[in-house]
Amino acid sequence: MRNAPKLMRAMMLETAGRPVEPRCLHTPRPGPGQALIRVHACGVCRTDLHICDGELTHPRLPLILGHEIAGTIVEVGEDASAFQVGDRVGAPWLGWTCGECRYCRRGQENLCEHARFTGYTLDGGYAEYAVADQRYCFRLPDHYEFAEAAPLLCAGLIGYRSYRLAGEEVERLGIYGFGAAGHIVAQVAMHQGRQVYAFTRPGDLETQAFARRLGAVWAGDSTVRPPVQLDAALIFAPVGSLVPAALAAIRPAGVVVCGGIHMSDIPAFPYSLLWEERIVRSVANLTRQDGEELLAIAAAAGVRPTVERFRLEQANEALARLRRGEISGAAVLTT
Repeated sequence: MRNAPKLMRAMMLETAGRPVEPRCLHTPRPGPGQALIRVHACGVCRTDLHICDGELTHPRLPLILGHEIAGTIVEVGEDASAFQVGDRVGAPWLGWTCGECRYCRRGQENLCEHARFTGYTLDGGYAEYAVADQRYCFRLPDHYEFAEAAPLLCAGLIGYRSYRLAGEEVERLGIYGFGAAGHIVAQVAMHQGRQVYAFTRPGDLETQAFARRLGAVWAGDSTVRPPVQLDAALIFAPVGSLVPAALAAIRPAGVVVCGGIHMSDIPAFPYSLLWEERIVRSVANLTRQDGEELLAIAAAAGVRPTVERFRLEQANEALARLRRGEISGAAVLTT
């Protein structure tokens, strides 16, 4: 069934370091195993900023950004039977894996040597329509509006994977960078009985108040120590100097998880911060299992992403405000 027009609006990145530009493009057709999604909402992620600013250096240009796609299926390709026309689905960052490399064989598809990524090496959701491999799409819970569901598909997923890798013995959780990922995973953590300590840019009293409204027991500048030792810390801000700061804030055998795809250089720090079996680790991409688990937990926990909506043609404004730290929660483009 073909419900899509021949042409669609999109915001295209032609060259790194330049704004995205409005384009009128041919609406893509789904190939074998693919689905054509009518994009109702697409989250604006910090990874999009890293691509725009040239900090992630291997995008396929020209490129339609956006990897937090929430919409409805309007057409399916040959051999695509997982979904039907009209189904509500989300398409995340991980868009395809080979299934054959050493990481795929180990169940680590997030590290696939030949992976393709939505809005980076595959066209994404800053458009009215997007094509996605049905195997890497998720069915969206009915009670989420599309704009609410979109941030779950990357900010929520990376936040959840970071949270899970911090370990189960966590009572006091620090979150450095209380934006899209931070405010979602905080709701999961608090639902599971953990105490959340939120760290923001120095002087960002508005975000600190936002964190306390969500239920954080403490919120303050990232330059200060929390009032208690933490069991683990998640770092979502792309600031390398936060690594030694977080190490100084956690207890012996505590874990610091770096959840971003890009971070500024980590400065030298004394070995004493790492000693006593403290751990620093990174998180890369996501797996489909992460997605299924997060969507189920988010629904059960009553997670509600806080979103600020922008029209598709306002993509540059949304990116600029995200760059300046002016978004509470998550920015979302709506078509």
